[in-house]
Amino acid sequence: MENKEDQNLLQEEEQVVNPWEVKAKDGGKIDYDKLIDKFGCQRLDQSLADRVQRLTSRPPHIFLRRGVFFAHRDFNEILDAYERGDKFYLYTGRGPSSEALHLGHLIPFMFTKYLQDAFKVPLVIQLTDDEKFLWKDLSIEESQRLARENAKDIIACGFDISKTFIFSDFDYVGGAFYKNMVKVARCVTYNKVVGIFGFTGEDHIGKVSFPPVQAVPSFPSSFPHLFPGKDDLRCLIPCAIDQDPYFRMTRDVAPRLGYQKPALIESLFFPALQGETGKMSASDKNSAIYVTDSFKEIETKVMSYAFSGGQDSKELHSKYGANLEVDISIKYLNFFLEDDAELEHIKKEYGAGRMFTGQVKNRLVEVLNEVVERHRRARAAVTDEMVDAFMAVRPLPNMFD
Repeated sequence: MENKEDQNLLQEEEQVVNPWEVKAKDGGKIDYDKLIDKFGCQRLDQSLADRVQRLTSRPPHIFLRRGVFFAHRDFNEILDAYERGDKFYLYTGRGPSSEALHLGHLIPFMFTKYLQDAFKVPLVIQLTDDEKFLWKDLSIEESQRLARENAKDIIACGFDISKTFIFSDFDYVGGAFYKNMVKVARCVTYNKVVGIFGFTGEDHIGKVSFPPVQAVPSFPSSFPHLFPGKDDLRCLIPCAIDQDPYFRMTRDVAPRLGYQKPALIESLFFPALQGETGKMSASDKNSAIYVTDSFKEIETKVMSYAFSGGQDSKELHSKYGANLEVDISIKYLNFFLEDDAELEHIKKEYGAGRMFTGQVKNRLVEVLNEVVERHRRARAAVTDEMVDAFMAVRPLPNMFD
């Protein structure tokens, strides 16, 4: 395997990071440097962000220039190939377990939209409705319904229908896709999958058999209607770093099957309002800002629940200033406040005690409401017919134009 030690990397004493659970040690912060070391990926440095700008003639996305997407596997090779004139495609996904997305769910899609526009490449989006049936207390019919609802939120991010194929596993798995699944399955031993994902004897075999389903969209031959005769096409996967175990496995298997290893570009977790101990949770409505939240709901959540790095009194705050390392409002502004100069001004004034928590939270409410309202308008324009069109199995004749 590509990770430094072939062991259970996910059930660490210090922190738990896997596709189903993210938990810091003793309620602290996720140590991303340790994740990079344990997972064996690379830090995404400023030189790569600068190179993206040079190759695409576009300013780096806010998530790139501020280190939200902070780690990668072979992203430099994708850029090498692009510079030579070779093409690649994008692959990302969503496990549909809730009616509406929260802002943390939007992060990979907002960034993938930027990548699609900047590099002018095709995209496949996997809706793992089967995974949610296997892991959650959901019926197949409810998982499928949520997949279509989530597809509307994804489409609202503005993807180019002429370059985008969205599919649900329940609808699409079969044929060439299934052939690749069983090829992957035959290459991964039970001991290996237990070591990567931490499965136990109490887990049903549906969970153990699922990883190949998420692996094979990174092989172009899984989509013969999109990429006929292009089995050497490289794939780039934007995702949060908790999805890395799937693709460590995939990258280990790919050369044995005659495929290119997928490249990854991986993001930080979008923290819960209550603090940076993991990621937002759909099970706690007050930990997250949803794309369906009203202005009043956003205001109440931020004012009531956003963990503050400010001091306990006005006098102490003026003297010592805010702890920006733990302040959730600052972290959220880092994700969504576009103006670099304004962000730096807020951080400087707040950190020096000249700006107070209420002022910072008020600005955050404005910023988040703009993001949510923009998404809400776009989502309202997405029809069932549009979902059908994005999910139709059809060629994309202009996908590299």
